[in-house]
Amino acid sequence: MSLLYKIEKLPAHFKTFILYVIDALAVLISFYIAMSFENMSFSLADHPTRNTIFPIMLAYIIAFNAIGVYKGIVKYTSAKDYILMGGTSLILSMVFCTAKQYVVPRTLEGNIIILASVFAAIISISARVFFRMIMYSLAGMGSKKQKLLIIGAGQSTSQVIKTLQTTLASQYHIVGIIDDDPAKQNRKMFGIKIIGNRDDIIKICKEEKIDVIFFSIGTIKPQEKNKILRICDQTDAKVKIVLPLDQIISGKDFNDAIRDVEVEDLLGREPIALNDSKISEYLSGKTVLVTGAGGSIGSELCRQIIKFKPKKIVMVDIYENTLYETEMELKRAVKNAPIVTIIASVRDRERMEELFEKYRPQVVFHAAAHKHVPLMETSPLEAIKNNVFGTYNVAECSDKYGVEKFTFISTDKAVNPTNIMGASKRICEMIIQSKNRTSKTVFAAVRFGNVLGSHGSVIPLFKKQIADGGPVTVTHREITRYFMLIPEAVGLILQSATFANGGEIFVLDMGEPVKIYDLATTLIKMSGKNIPIEIVGLRKGEKLYEELLMAEEGLIKTLHDKIMISQIKAPTDEEIKIMMDKLHALVQKVDVTRKEAKEVIKEVVPTFIDLND
Repeated sequence: MSLLYKIEKLPAHFKTFILYVIDALAVLISFYIAMSFENMSFSLADHPTRNTIFPIMLAYIIAFNAIGVYKGIVKYTSAKDYILMGGTSLILSMVFCTAKQYVVPRTLEGNIIILASVFAAIISISARVFFRMIMYSLAGMGSKKQKLLIIGAGQSTSQVIKTLQTTLASQYHIVGIIDDDPAKQNRKMFGIKIIGNRDDIIKICKEEKIDVIFFSIGTIKPQEKNKILRICDQTDAKVKIVLPLDQIISGKDFNDAIRDVEVEDLLGREPIALNDSKISEYLSGKTVLVTGAGGSIGSELCRQIIKFKPKKIVMVDIYENTLYETEMELKRAVKNAPIVTIIASVRDRERMEELFEKYRPQVVFHAAAHKHVPLMETSPLEAIKNNVFGTYNVAECSDKYGVEKFTFISTDKAVNPTNIMGASKRICEMIIQSKNRTSKTVFAAVRFGNVLGSHGSVIPLFKKQIADGGPVTVTHREITRYFMLIPEAVGLILQSATFANGGEIFVLDMGEPVKIYDLATTLIKMSGKNIPIEIVGLRKGEKLYEELLMAEEGLIKTLHDKIMISQIKAPTDEEIKIMMDKLHALVQKVDVTRKEAKEVIKEVVPTFIDLND
């Protein structure tokens, strides 16, 4: 059992008694010093001196007790407590000087009392500071502290340092602070020196053998944050993000105020501004039907749509588990949430007819789809049945029942598709463009790349592989993908829908492509584990690089700098009829091989490329 533990377990009344004694002795010593300054002899045997000092001792203890000095824990006393003690001591000295001539006449002079009060405050405060230092020293004994580097010399860092110095001194040794402001170099915060800027991080981490880095900059552009975190990623230190100042909690809950670096931190994407008034005008008071409402995009659509006060959201999905979770989440978030939850398949035309006839949606977002590339390669007819004919069914019902706007959720894999899933999505885009030409409903599609954290996507896969101890599997060292945050993508989908006049394929600005191998390396690094990466080879139908435009497409700008419109020629009605007849004949066959399916798809999607030929 450590000495610190024994001290902290002493009864509270015993520790309070020790403080009484310390403060009483402080008064006694202070009078001795004050009288020495005035060349006076100090003796408690002297009756007038004794009659002055003992009442003052008692008054100090009573006053300090009244302001709560003895209720605090010495280990956690702060500058505020010390100021309060000093102020109380000064007030007491003035009271004593005023009352001296009435209470104890012809005793010590006023200047002696004032001087002694100053010394008493200094000695009492110094004793507490000394004990704090002893407690911190004891806390650090016998434990291996982690060497810590803090990035940022702002307000949140000051709170972090105070918390670490008062409650977590046994866990961390703060080596220094990093800040890019030249004016702050070589200065100190609570005794901790600012020892360099971002260019010094790697060198400092290597020389000082830094174990942990706290990123503690509250206000910073995402690109700059990304650059600094990328530098930290080149060190052997584990990196933590400090939450905003108002979320920093001291004491045992401090770990709640820091978090691991997430992939989102490394994308360096600026927050996207949306025209909420336009979206509200588009959705407010309307019945909105969302297919695939339990999926990553569909559920986020429902989360964002409900904020714009629709009359009703009809949430449709065939998979009950995720749909139920979305339903419960919305009901918790919004009192009397205007939602209807329907288990149904978009492949079932009669069921879709029932839903459209009953609820008469004015706005439709069609997100239901089979999306996993390898699975659709082995089950091509399922991709056609669900993605193509499911989209066709919902589009037909939207036209028949007078939907105002229909938005189809597409993918960058529809561009020069090399797999069944991408080809099926391209066919859907063609259906939407064709349908728009003959319908009063405004049909449009929104095309974007991967979203972080979606079901079955690469990030959750990597995290699970890391949790299981590896290896982390990457298909190719040079493979790249575009990534976007789910809320970001859905916000742009809603904004795109407000721009739709009919027949558009909107293309979202996905930023810079990300190397999957680098992503895997970063996730492993952030985990603090030593896990190998295994290159397993490209999967069937998988590209090294995704595209957002086909060769014949150009782009038209919209009112939003992150949303563009693809200039691609829509197929004719005759072409769509021939295409759908061929696909219908294909899905009616029994034991269709993957090769046969791809031959038909090549006929209906001229840009389809089979990488396995």
